[in-house]
Amino acid sequence: MTESGFLEKYKDCAFVSFDKLEHFMKKTLEGSGVPEQDAAIITDVLIESDKRGIDSHGIGRLKPIYIDRIDDGILNPVTRITTISDNCTATVLDGNDGMGHVVGHKAMEIAIDKAEKYGMGMTAVRNSSHYGIAGYYATMATDRGMIGITGTNARPSIAPTFGTENMLGTNPLTIGLPTDEEFPFVLDAATSVSQRGKIEVYGRAGKDIPPGWVIGENGSTRTDTEEILKDLTKGTAALLPLGGMGTDGAGYKGYGYATAVEILSAALADGSFMKDLTGKDEEGNKRPYHLGHFFIAINPDFFLGKDTFRRVSGNILRALRESRKAPGEERIYTAGELEWEARGYRMKYGCPVPSSLQRIISTLSARFSIQEDWPWE
Repeated sequence: MTESGFLEKYKDCAFVSFDKLEHFMKKTLEGSGVPEQDAAIITDVLIESDKRGIDSHGIGRLKPIYIDRIDDGILNPVTRITTISDNCTATVLDGNDGMGHVVGHKAMEIAIDKAEKYGMGMTAVRNSSHYGIAGYYATMATDRGMIGITGTNARPSIAPTFGTENMLGTNPLTIGLPTDEEFPFVLDAATSVSQRGKIEVYGRAGKDIPPGWVIGENGSTRTDTEEILKDLTKGTAALLPLGGMGTDGAGYKGYGYATAVEILSAALADGSFMKDLTGKDEEGNKRPYHLGHFFIAINPDFFLGKDTFRRVSGNILRALRESRKAPGEERIYTAGELEWEARGYRMKYGCPVPSSLQRIISTLSARFSIQEDWPWE
């Protein structure tokens, strides 16, 4: 996207500095009972999403996911992490229904430290909660010159191929690879065609979603955003796996990857899975989500060295970008490049905040007595 294209895309938004948004989020979390150090970690994960242009997982998630769940008593603002098992390369943690970002940060740190010593490290987690963008944790590894891999299960959203019932979470399988360029290769994507966060973005904009993202109980694709958001929660609509409906578009591949992430997120830590992740008990009352995650760090120094890995991975990515382009296309991107580009624009202009989110920010500012000079007030 060009700079002019970026400004045109967000012409109806107010631009706010990241320093101001970070202060706001940190104080909001602290006001909800999150310890200061943990609030700083959570804020860093959320603001990094906004900096990368991933609007579905940044400040827009602060209230409906985290603050509301703390208010409902189903998310513990004070995160107490228990070590279930630990050996040279593998650790299992219990997050005790605390803040997923705090659990995820510690889990990836453990995996990286083990990889520093043993070449590889892996942490499995149970009883955690939504941990923000998975790419944040993969980048923790690439910042140390390592390969980072993470995945998480989530409340049921995806229907299996030939099914209409939401059984699997959006279950991202995320990979970060260090390169000799300014930015790493980071593939951070759901195993569904789209995910709830993007649908929420359409909802805030008052737009219908594209066909082929969601399937109804009758097996037909749906586009009615507001009703879909309700029905995804009720279980009467489901996201389609990568590849879409049936097998013509190879939807079984997305279904298979989502299942693999579900198993890795639950089986290694003896955690909850699929219908046990709805956030509701048998009577329909709200309860913690009990999510599971996994984190892997691989140290190239135990192969032929970090510099060799960076050079070869960089050469591969440059060759891809320089390959023959389709008619009318000016650029070929590699994973992580668009986010790096978006980061450049956003650090210059600030974070674009739509009117629907402006109202939420103003409400939370008043609730927690946060004094900020918002541009819309």
